[in-house]
Amino acid sequence: MTKKISLNEKFFIAGANGMVGKAIKRKLIRSGYGSIENNGSLLTPSRQELNLLDNYEVENWFKINSPSVVILAAAKVGGIYANDSFPADFILENLKIQTNVIENSWKSNVKRFLFLGSSCIYPKYASQPISEESLLTGALEPTNQWYALAKIAGIKLCESLRKQYKFDAISIMPTNLYGPGDNYHPKNSHVLPALIRKFSIAAKESLPSVTCWGSGSPFREFLHVDDLSDAALFLLENWDPDQPNAPLDSNGDPLLLLNVGSGHDLSIKELANKIASQTKYKGKILWDLSKPDGTPKKLLNISKIKNLGWEPLIKLDDGIREAVKDFNSQLIK
Repeated sequence: MTKKISLNEKFFIAGANGMVGKAIKRKLIRSGYGSIENNGSLLTPSRQELNLLDNYEVENWFKINSPSVVILAAAKVGGIYANDSFPADFILENLKIQTNVIENSWKSNVKRFLFLGSSCIYPKYASQPISEESLLTGALEPTNQWYALAKIAGIKLCESLRKQYKFDAISIMPTNLYGPGDNYHPKNSHVLPALIRKFSIAAKESLPSVTCWGSGSPFREFLHVDDLSDAALFLLENWDPDQPNAPLDSNGDPLLLLNVGSGHDLSIKELANKIASQTKYKGKILWDLSKPDGTPKKLLNISKIKNLGWEPLIKLDDGIREAVKDFNSQLIK
């Protein structure tokens, strides 16, 4: 199989300093991309060096740097509390970032473009496991609909540019991600890092109990960020939606977005127990039923990406063990 990208590509990773961007950068370097020996390069500007919210700045940056492959991993992200508390910020900032990067990539004749979406784009009560065709078939989860709507707009912008101008843009929908460099903020983090923070501190301070949000009954799927970076590069190298072997939707048309997940889920209560065990926390686990649960179940159907030849490798227990170490190392600093 001929790879769709070469070692001499000029990569631009938008959001290179976030958890996902860092993981993708590590994967590219390990795979021989971005090295001077191969005449490649990795462009990873910080927020101070490139404000993705400013279209004029982004347009000028593209004119000067002319990347050949763009990976859009930049986004304003957060858990239920952050999404529900700052809805305007989530939809405005993400729409601006996406539009600026996608449009300027197209105008600059970028060879391949990868857009990272999110599993929250799917309806709250989508059939499980959730297939790619579930997009826009029902109402979204209200607490994160602002972020989800922005991501859907990004997917559709990529699709429209491919349809009208043959712009080679593909999109992937990761499930809940975790791993080194995660956000452990007490209010703005996602569920897994939030629980790692709670239980690690509770164990350190010998607290009698830990209170978790909601009932603990919703089921969630988790994917290590290094598995996600592996999938991102695999698809950049191998997935051509126009080829006969490419995944198709239920109507037999080429799919332009693919799910990326672990293929397994567990309840939040089970997750809390796993993290309590990994952090050696011995106290009680309480549940605050006044807090929202979010979507009851959100497991992705990953059959299409598996049929292309990719599978996740990192087990959840191993990943959590590594993430606990990562959080504790941040506490020491």
